[in-house]
Formats: sequence, C-alpha cells, structure tokens
Amino acid sequence: MPVTDKTGRIRHCLAASLLGALVLGLCAVSLRTRAADAPAVSSAPAAADASAASSGPAAAIATTAPAAADTRSLDEDTQTLKKDVVDLNRDLFVLEEELLFPANTQVAIYVSMDVGEFFALDSITLKIDNKEVTNYLYTPREVDALLKGGVQRLYLGNLKVGNHELVAFFSGKGPDNRDYKRGASLKFDKSIGAKYLELKIEDRQRKMQPDFEIKDWE
Repeated sequence: MPVTDKTGRIRHCLAASLLGALVLGLCAVSLRTRAADAPAVSSAPAAADASAASSGPAAAIATTAPAAADTRSLDEDTQTLKKDVVDLNRDLFVLEEELLFPANTQVAIYVSMDVGEFFALDSITLKIDNKEVTNYLYTPREVDALLKGGVQRLYLGNLKVGNHELVAFFSGKGPDNRDYKRGASLKFDKSIGAKYLELKIEDRQRKMQPDFEIKDWE
C-alpha cells in the first residue's frame, strides 16, 4: 500500500478520535454547567418557608460554596480537555512524519549560527542534486533564536541510497552592512538509515568575514 494511503487512513482515524473526544468533553462540560445553573426545586411549601427562615449570612455562604466548587471542577475539566486535544494532535503529527519520512530514506538538514559581527542572515536556499528543495526567509525573531544557540531543522525529505550533492546559498547583510550572498556545497553518500547534515554559519575573526560550512553527521 502506498505511504500516502496509509497516512490518509491513519490521519482520518486519529482525526475522528480527536473529534470524538472533543465532542464528548464539550457535552460533559455543557451538562455540568446546566446542572450547576439549574434552580433548586422545593419539595413542599414547608421547605420553602424553612429556606426563607434560614436566610442570612450562614445560608449565603452555604449556597455559594457548592457553586464555587462546581466552577473549579468545570475549569479543571476544560483544562484536561485542552491537554487531551494537544496530546492527540502531537501524536498525529509524529505518526504522519514517521510515515512520510521513514528512517531508511530520511534526510534532515539543520542550521546553526555563531555570528553577529560579520553577517546578518536573511534567507537560505537549498538544492539537492541540482533541484531546489526549499527557500526559507527568516524573521528577526528566528535569527535571534539562532544567535542564542538554537538549532533549526530547515528541511526534512527522502533520498534514495547513493551519492548526492547538497548546495546551500546564504543571503543577508555582510561587513559594512552590504548585501552579501555566499554558497557552500557538499557531496555525500546516502546509505540505509537516516542522514543528518548541518549548515554552520560562523564569524572568522582573522579574515573578518563570515564562514559557511556544511557538516555531515556521520
């Protein structure tokens, strides 16, 4: 069976489970809300008289306490429902990724930066075997995260076993705030199993220029 067919079926099943859980949770919250808001029905006139006779600060506290408890319980149910939805959505994403990009053919490309003085990143374009696979434009927040030590997964795809070539083009602002574009390339062998590559952008103090390198995580 093709991978896309499997993905579609599993995605449909998980989506149905997610929708079912959401509907059941909302129904439960709705029923509890109605129960909490429903007025109490007196069993007899005497009960009404007794209730009226006992009105006062103590009665008000006794009436308010159950209502507050019901509100807290409803809030807890709502938060639990939200967590369940997030967990189901995460499981769906992980399963879909495993089906679309199996470990035997998977190739993942990451980006890291150790710059700030000689280069400001704007975009990265990737080509594998002379075919463009991604062209990513960075926001200031994403660049700031990379400068603080973050590592970004820029690309995830499939490659057959054999020899391949990766070419990366880096665009941004270089020394003296001039437009700057450089490239780096790497020929690598894809064997059975996942392949991980890293694009490293670093400042070279001696040359007073940025340096671009592609590292193969053997």
